[in-house]
Amino acid sequence: MISSASGPFWGKDQYAARRGRLAARAQVSSFVRRWFAARGFVEVEPAALQASPGNETHLHGFRTALILPEGSPHGAWLHTSPEFAMKKLLAAGEDRIYALTGVFRNRERTALHAPEFTMLEWYRAGAPLERLVEDCVALTALAAHVAGAKKFAFGGRQASPFEPPELLTVRDAFRRYAGVDIYESLPAGGPPDTARFARQARHAGLRVAPDDDWSDIFSRLLSERVEPNLGIGRPTVLHAYPASEAALARLDPEDPRVAERFEFYCCGVELANAFRELVDPVEQRRRFAADMAEQQRIYGTSAPIDEDFLAALAHMPDASGAALGFDRLAMLATGAESVEAVQWTPVFDPGETRDPPHA
Repeated sequence: MISSASGPFWGKDQYAARRGRLAARAQVSSFVRRWFAARGFVEVEPAALQASPGNETHLHGFRTALILPEGSPHGAWLHTSPEFAMKKLLAAGEDRIYALTGVFRNRERTALHAPEFTMLEWYRAGAPLERLVEDCVALTALAAHVAGAKKFAFGGRQASPFEPPELLTVRDAFRRYAGVDIYESLPAGGPPDTARFARQARHAGLRVAPDDDWSDIFSRLLSERVEPNLGIGRPTVLHAYPASEAALARLDPEDPRVAERFEFYCCGVELANAFRELVDPVEQRRRFAADMAEQQRIYGTSAPIDEDFLAALAHMPDASGAALGFDRLAMLATGAESVEAVQWTPVFDPGETRDPPHA
């Protein structure tokens, strides 16, 4: 919770100091809705209560129970993204949809993460991934314009939200900022070479644990060496992710070592993640199973697979989709120092709770 020695966020003085940014956030959300409506999108409202929170290794959901009127309990989760529900709508026949909705992620709380936050997610059936890049560019500039921001700044880094983005492959970014060529450990037609990648990373000065796999090393190099240099001066579109990091994206038919996926950065902050969507339920099941086995190994827990979602994939049209952290966009547009500074009522801080007074 955003608080200070003088009181919690809802104290009159503290709230008054936040009110301008919150009003700007509201204006940005209003204009975002107009932007999508003008382009023929339908706003949808996916249910937050789902059969699965998602099936990525380091994604942690909030577990709950759905209790039927007669009292029988069924396992349920708060969604970490509206992705599964929205793809079911694409399978049902929708072709341009968006949602601006609250999502829930456990084990996440930093200046850029909150347990509950707002995600802007949208899909275009029949559209290439490049169209989603154009959307991210337009929405970022729109937010800046509405909030009156001439530049974005975070963590001592600055970027103009109005400049054309830099297009940078993951391979080139790792060579430039980490001194590592990831293709040396990604043989064509074979599994990633973890041992070789570990040697490369250690040579670059990164700590590598004995049980780190290829993705662990990749993620650490990305977060420590690459991401702080992205979106400086202007936005960066980081694209052509390794196949092991494809998640729910298709592989590039011209180079199956990489996926049709990009992330959009400003000031070292990841704002959006986009895919050309995978529509092969067999391959998606394989990825989910592998990720849940890895989650079980690392965290001792795993999430169920949404069978209804996998069934819907077989009926989904070719589509591209993006998820944008709306709180992060509002943070950059208003010059805030954290996402919780632009949330109307941040999730409570356990350290701020107090026992009730004794009678």
